[in-house]
Amino acid sequence: VVAIFSDDNIASILGAIVSLALLILNTYIKNFDLSGIAQEHKKASDLLWKIREEYVSLLTDFEMLDSNDIRNKRDELQERTSEVYSNSPRTDAKSYTAAQKALKTEEEQSFSEEEIDEMFACVREEVCEKCEKNSWCWGENYIQMYQMGYEILAAVDQYGNELDAETKRKLMQRCIMAPRFYRGMLDSFHEARQNMIWINRIARSREGCAAQLDLFADMLQNVAKNLEDSIFTDERLGKRILSQLKRKGIRVLSMHFLVNGEGKYELHLTMRTWKSEKIPVKSLAGTLSNLTGRRLIPGKEGAQLIGTDYTTVVFREGPSYYTMSGIARIGKGCSNISGDSFTMMDLPGGKRGVALSDGMGCGQAACRESTLVIELLEELLEAGFPEKTAIQMINTTLVCGREEIHYSTIDLTVFDLYTGECELIKAGASSTFIRRKDQIEHLTSTSLPIGVMNSLEIDSVKRQLTDGTYVIMLTDGVLDALPVGEQDFLLEQS
Repeated sequence: VVAIFSDDNIASILGAIVSLALLILNTYIKNFDLSGIAQEHKKASDLLWKIREEYVSLLTDFEMLDSNDIRNKRDELQERTSEVYSNSPRTDAKSYTAAQKALKTEEEQSFSEEEIDEMFACVREEVCEKCEKNSWCWGENYIQMYQMGYEILAAVDQYGNELDAETKRKLMQRCIMAPRFYRGMLDSFHEARQNMIWINRIARSREGCAAQLDLFADMLQNVAKNLEDSIFTDERLGKRILSQLKRKGIRVLSMHFLVNGEGKYELHLTMRTWKSEKIPVKSLAGTLSNLTGRRLIPGKEGAQLIGTDYTTVVFREGPSYYTMSGIARIGKGCSNISGDSFTMMDLPGGKRGVALSDGMGCGQAACRESTLVIELLEELLEAGFPEKTAIQMINTTLVCGREEIHYSTIDLTVFDLYTGECELIKAGASSTFIRRKDQIEHLTSTSLPIGVMNSLEIDSVKRQLTDGTYVIMLTDGVLDALPVGEQDFLLEQS
C-alpha cells in the first residue's frame, strides 16, 4: 500500500496504516488457472497433430481408395477436428496468427517431408538392406511401405513405444522383419524428435538474444541522445555559484548543469574545502537553491560531508510529492515462508518504484522464483534500464535459460514525485486498487506472466494521483480467504 502526500500529515499517516490493515483482509482472488489452460492447449495441439498425420496418410492412399471411402474418412477427420476445437480453450486472433505462422513456416510440432524421408532412408539402410524382399517392398509396393511407416509414427505419437493391436497386426502381415522394422522406425522417430526439440530451442535462444541486443541498443541510443540534449551552460549563474562557495571556504574543480527529461535541474559539483574543516552538504543546498531559484536537494548516493579531498556531489531539484509505504504478507496456510517477494526503490528522474512478484506454486520454490525476479529487476532498474525493457529482458532470460516453464508475475508501480502521476505495469499480475477520497478504482491485467513465452505483452496504464491517494497492490494468493464472487464488493466496501 502506498499513500502519496504533499505535506507532513500525521493523521493521514495513521490513516494509511489503519487502511493497510483493513485492506489486507479484503483482497482479490485469482480467477484463472494458467497451468491448466496451458495443459488444455497442449492436449489440443497433440490431437490436432494426430489428425494432421491421418490427413497425410489419406493423401498417400488416395489412389488405392474409392470415392466413398475417401469422403467417409474426410468427414470423420472433419468431425474430430471440430470436436477438438469445441473442447479447447478460446484463443484470440493474434494467437491464431502466431500458431498459423508456426505451422506453415516453422513446423514446430511436426516433421517436414524431408525429415520423414530421412527416417525411412535410415530404416531401409539399417533394417531392409539385407532382406530378401527389399526390392519388392521398396519397389512396386513403396506406397504401402510409406503408409505403414506413417501409421507407425502416428501410433507411436499417440500410444508411446507400444503399438496398438491393429497397427501391430498390419505390420506383422506386411513385413517379415516386423520387430526390427518397428525398432528402426522407433529409434529414427525419437532421434528426429530430439533434433527438432534442440533446433527449436536454439532458435528460441537466438531470437531471445537478438531481442535483448535490440533492447540494449535502443537504450544506449536513447541514453546518449538524452545526455547530449540535457547538458547546458550558464556562465553568469556559474560565476555566482563559484563566488558564493568560495566565501564558504569551498574550492570547485568542475561544475555541470543538466536538465532531465522532466525539465528538472541537476547540478554536478566536484569540490573540496580550503581548510581542514568539513562542511555538511545539506548546508550548501539552501545557498544553491537561492542562486538558481529552484529547490535543490543533495542526492542520497553522494557524500554527505565536504572535506579536503575532491568529491562529486549531485544536487537535484526537489520533488513536489513524497510517498509512504507499508507491507504485510504471510505464507500459504499461515506458513512463515511466502512465495511472494517485493521491493521498494528510488529510481532516476525523481521517481519511486514499488514491485511485487508472485512465483509459481507456493513455499520455498515459489519464494526462490519471485526473489530471483525481484533481484534481477532491482539490478536492471538501478543500472538505468527503462521499466518495460527490464521486464522484457528478465522474461527472455527465464525463457531461454530453462527447459521447464517456471513463470512469475511482475506488478510494478512507478510514482513520478514531480508530477504526482503513476504508471502501473503488469505482467500476469493481480489487481491493483487506487483509493481516492470519493472513489475506488479497480485495475486488472490480462497479460501472461514472465517466463512463459519469448514474446511478452505488458499491460501499462497511467493515472494522475492527488494528495492523500492510496495505491494498494496485491498478489492473488492473499485474497483466497474471501468468498468467491464477492471479492470486488468486499474490497470496495472496505
